[in-house]
Amino acid sequence: MAEQMIPISTVRTGAAEEELVLQVLRSGMLAQGPMVERLESTFADWIGVEHAVAVNNGTTALVASLQALEISPGDEVITSPFTFVATLNAILEAGATARFADISLDDFALNAEQLPSLINERTRVVMPVHLYGQAADMPTIVATIGDSPIALVEDAAQAHGATVGGRSAGTFGIGCFSLYATKNFTTGEGGIITTSDDAIADRLRLLRNQGMRARYQYEIAGHNYRLTDLQAAVGIPQLERADEISSARRHNAAVLSEGLSGIEGLVTPVTKHGRDHVFHQYTVRVTDEARVTRDELLDRLSQSGIGSGIYYPKAVYDYDCYRNHPSVGSDPTPNAEKAALQVLSLPVHPYLSSGDLERIIDGVRSALGA
Repeated sequence: MAEQMIPISTVRTGAAEEELVLQVLRSGMLAQGPMVERLESTFADWIGVEHAVAVNNGTTALVASLQALEISPGDEVITSPFTFVATLNAILEAGATARFADISLDDFALNAEQLPSLINERTRVVMPVHLYGQAADMPTIVATIGDSPIALVEDAAQAHGATVGGRSAGTFGIGCFSLYATKNFTTGEGGIITTSDDAIADRLRLLRNQGMRARYQYEIAGHNYRLTDLQAAVGIPQLERADEISSARRHNAAVLSEGLSGIEGLVTPVTKHGRDHVFHQYTVRVTDEARVTRDELLDRLSQSGIGSGIYYPKAVYDYDCYRNHPSVGSDPTPNAEKAALQVLSLPVHPYLSSGDLERIIDGVRSALGA
């Protein structure tokens, strides 16, 4: 009998989520209401900010943040080229031009040392991406921006609870989190924006609700970016056990790293000094020294009943629809292009058993001839 497939991610809800959803259904208040307020308040307290503004998805969180900063055509946003396409799409939707700093191969995040060469009079925002659950080098990024008028928007879609020097991702600037179905905690679809700037928070709340401060009191041209109480009800119980979820992911990552150590051509994830990784993904690099290619490893794992995934197969600008786009920069980023050819994410979700972890380790070692 074939062994059951180990999925790269698993989404589970239970009695607590069901009870809150039933409360919402019975209340008759299905749209944005008290459950969204509860989610926002709990998230703000957990992260350590004054305001959390829930929106309908993580991409919206990025777009609304740029809109709240009144970004306009001609303005430039410096970001990472090694990310999900939502990062770039949000910049383009806001009307700005994207510029790319290369990444560091150890944490897959924007290399802060490249910022000075990219910053110019048109730079309005630096947008680091906290990829796979580890925050970027925020102290260096903050120091580089200094007292300039450049704003900081953190793409923290995958970094719920990640910290740098004890400080949470999403507290250094405007934080943008995704609550998509596969995130460390989820509302199915959804997003949250964090800030301690009262004016930014006020503008975000106007933007998400058609520009209304009160019913039919329009103050700015806005949108419908609202999250529903039904979605919030799914997320609240998971948020309340978010630290437990992160702890399980870190444990699983530690077991994987120990079991996969010493394999020629396989580079396991590094948690940088002073940072707390929450392992949205456990991502290895399969280098030229390995006995098989990255894609061959993926295929062999699949044949062994082990799920894995490539996040991401190309630098974000390396697609026909962006390659000659007038608002997409052509800055050279060789590390991002190298990573795209080497990365492979293995299961690390909190529902893995010790047997699952052993199967993953044995499967990778066998496929790589280790």
